Amino acid sequence: MSRIPTCARIGKALFNRSVYLNRSLPLRLPQTQVKYLWSKAENKKDDSENKEASGSSTSTEESKSNESEVNAEIEDLKKQIETLSEKNNDLLDKYKRALADGENARQRFNKQLEESKLYGIQSFCKDLLDIADTLSLANDSVPKEEIKESNPHLKSLYEGLIMTDSNLKKVFKRHGLETINPLGEKFDPNFHEALFEQAVEGKEPNTVVVVSKIGYKLYNRVIRPALVGISKS
Repeated sequence: MSRIPTCARIGKALFNRSVYLNRSLPLRLPQTQVKYLWSKAENKKDDSENKEASGSSTSTEESKSNESEVNAEIEDLKKQIETLSEKNNDLLDKYKRALADGENARQRFNKQLEESKLYGIQSFCKDLLDIADTLSLANDSVPKEEIKESNPHLKSLYEGLIMTDSNLKKVFKRHGLETINPLGEKFDPNFHEALFEQAVEGKEPNTVVVVSKIGYKLYNRVIRPALVGISKS
């Protein structure tokens, strides 16, 4: 059996004693191991910071991309709103025009209806004017000096003609038909038709001096102008 050298035994004993004496003290690591652990902790810290930085940059990029998508959607919505607004304005304009056209058509229809009520008998009145002219000529043709009690037949005929003419004029007036007898008035081409001109002393130019045939108007519409002669200078 080989013997352990003396120096070795002495070193082992000192080591055991130091371990026994320092059992209650904190464990002290060698300097090289401390440096290794410190560098490892620093590396972990740097890795975590790099990960956080990369994560923040990734989140920033994602937020930017989300923001760009939102902006694109907003622009698209704005374009859609503008398009719909234009269509709405166009439809509103067409709707207002349709309402205006309908209102104008209704007013025209009401006007035509009223005119048809007023002037529906115009052609019938024109046919009666010849009868009224004939009746007036018959009244004028009766010699007034022969109308007396000694000639009862002529007197009765004349009175019947006068009564018929009066009743016919009342019917004309009831239905809006009025005579135009402009003797002594200024010539009006809207109601009168000049047949001739003659110089008349004491009369201003364009004054009606002769009425050859009286005219008629249905309310404010002339259905036959008066045939007249006017004065000239």
